[in-house]
Amino acid sequence: MKKPIIAVDMDDTICHLVKRAIYHNNLNFPTHPLRYEDMIHWDTSHLRHPESTHDVFYGRPGLFEELELYDEYVVDEMRKLNDAYDVIVVTAAEPRTVVEKWNWLQQHMPFITAEQFITCKRKNLLGFDLLIDDGAHNLIPAHEDGKKVICIPHPWNIQERERYNFPLMSSWKEAKAYIDEVLQVVGV
Repeated sequence: MKKPIIAVDMDDTICHLVKRAIYHNNLNFPTHPLRYEDMIHWDTSHLRHPESTHDVFYGRPGLFEELELYDEYVVDEMRKLNDAYDVIVVTAAEPRTVVEKWNWLQQHMPFITAEQFITCKRKNLLGFDLLIDDGAHNLIPAHEDGKKVICIPHPWNIQERERYNFPLMSSWKEAKAYIDEVLQVVGV
């Protein structure tokens, strides 16, 4: 029997990118401190220091290798998912960040193989049964295509969460059991 395919985003889903980028922004531009709660949409240019462009904010060499795990449960729950389902880790990446993201993944989740690691910005082009992501730009097209989704709640997806009423997962604690329910899988 074919296992359901679960596509899992990396940044701000299994690790914290925005919080770490804010940390470095606030060190480098103390006159323009950012708060996580202020990140209510993707365009943050009005919040940042004029010299803190998108490339500066997310482009610090080594940034993607120093990200913290989403929470204390994510590794064990990802391992459980990997044992039960066909898991792919799908992340938007620029060429210069691919190696950093792969290194992070191998440091924290070495059970994810290279065949399970996909860099792709337009995730709706991939075949999966469930998408776990924080980006509304990924969740909405998947939802509209009739695929199951789980939203990782953050300030930047509040409006879309309210509009689409996505199932939420704010912690990875007991994620496998929750995902079994969402997929309505029995005995896997």
